[in-house]
Amino acid sequence: MTARGERLRWLTAQDLPWLRELYGGTREDEMAAVPWTPAQKRHFLDQQFDAQHRHYLQRYGNADFLAVCDLGDRPLGRLYLQRTTPAHLIVDVSLFPHARGQGLGTALIAAIQRQATAQGCGVMLHVLQQNRRARRLYERLGFVAGEDRSSPYLRMDWEPARVS
Repeated sequence: MTARGERLRWLTAQDLPWLRELYGGTREDEMAAVPWTPAQKRHFLDQQFDAQHRHYLQRYGNADFLAVCDLGDRPLGRLYLQRTTPAHLIVDVSLFPHARGQGLGTALIAAIQRQATAQGCGVMLHVLQQNRRARRLYERLGFVAGEDRSSPYLRMDWEPARVS
């Protein structure tokens, strides 16, 4: 990734303010439809971020919690990855709007796929069913959607090519 001008680093408590902003940005469309004041929306999003952050730390405590940054350490997004067998779990990958559409998401996922392949593992993730842009990206990278459509989140799996 450094050849592209990006790097990964471990998250720290000092990253919480921009992580909070990143989270809010992922719910921008949803919040646009809510008739609340900006202060009410911010309060709601802060509560939701705090709950999600605690859940991720509790449920996926052994995951890699990584900041995606440019080489000047400017945050571009986050990547939470649990390296388990038989499949690595992408817990969360989110990018700021200015970092989207430039191949960064593709580069992150492809790097995870290469690492998983080297360890004889697949990769799985869950994507919000209505997030068509992300679903198209994952499908382009070889992920296959599961059959259960009852949840708002769709499980998608990727398996490395088997060489016989």
